[in-house]
Amino acid sequence: MDSLKIYDTIIVGAGPAGMAAAIYAARAELSFCLIDRSYAPGGQVLSTYEVDNYPGLPGLSGGELSDQFKKHCDKLGCTFVTADITDITPGHIAPNGFFTEIDPGSQGLDSVNELIFMISTGEGESYLTKTVIAATGASHKKAGIEGEDEFAGVGVSYCATCDGAFFRKKDVAVVGGGDVALEDAIFLSRLCKKVYIVHRRDTFRAAKSLVTKADAIENIEFVFDSVSQKISGNSNVEELAVKNVKTEGERVLPVSGVFIAIGITPATDLFKDLVACDEAGYILADESGKTSMPGIFAAGDIRKKPLRQIITAAADGANCITSVEGYLTK
Repeated sequence: MDSLKIYDTIIVGAGPAGMAAAIYAARAELSFCLIDRSYAPGGQVLSTYEVDNYPGLPGLSGGELSDQFKKHCDKLGCTFVTADITDITPGHIAPNGFFTEIDPGSQGLDSVNELIFMISTGEGESYLTKTVIAATGASHKKAGIEGEDEFAGVGVSYCATCDGAFFRKKDVAVVGGGDVALEDAIFLSRLCKKVYIVHRRDTFRAAKSLVTKADAIENIEFVFDSVSQKISGNSNVEELAVKNVKTEGERVLPVSGVFIAIGITPATDLFKDLVACDEAGYILADESGKTSMPGIFAAGDIRKKPLRQIITAAADGANCITSVEGYLTK
């Protein structure tokens, strides 16, 4: 570790939120670097077949959009570091010139002069920074259905608001029984010819109001007591095979799309002992990105918010840099 190098901020995660933060940090002339465990920046966007809702760039694949973000970063001289971060430790530089750890739960942390964070990596390198931007995102839980990985991006989706428009006037299935599954089905019912909701139990976990609303929509059909067994087709999804867990009867649903809605897991392991999170693990932060820990800011899918899209992630990254500038000025 270069003991003399203390960055203004280090961005953890190279998805749309992280790269947007890097672009704004470069324009603000902050000293920074962006650290991600993957050699290919982009995060979840890389697995998106087509992005049709990012303003001004319709029809790009997720890979192409990520490449555009990366080129913009490179043009501004942003530094990318590929490393697996193992720990983020708050502390300060002691009079003897060495980094000294501070208990994140200690009283009076807000008043600690020159709060510094040490970021340690599995590669043996460590970095010092005045602020940290958490932009590690979240991942959709997979259902483990045969064919799920094969048809990911060509019929299998984990985001109805992202991909629903591609299935206009077609038949689709939603797998899940919670609030997100019912909300997705209601949203898709406005676009699609028919929407099946496949759930392994005979009642939904979702809020009763959502169930009542979905039940009243003519083109939504509940497929209770059923597990999804296989997604099949040629170049795109054509069928979803399901099995009734009570009767063991099998059924094939003729669908062009399968939306998996069984939950999202935020990648907050590095931060959960440092900042306040909700019961699902999302970091509690408003649009400014400020968290319960001074000097740590959250951007993108990692923070609690109602809409997780590329455009909202990018906006979070920009907002976090504004907050970092204000924090450093103080």
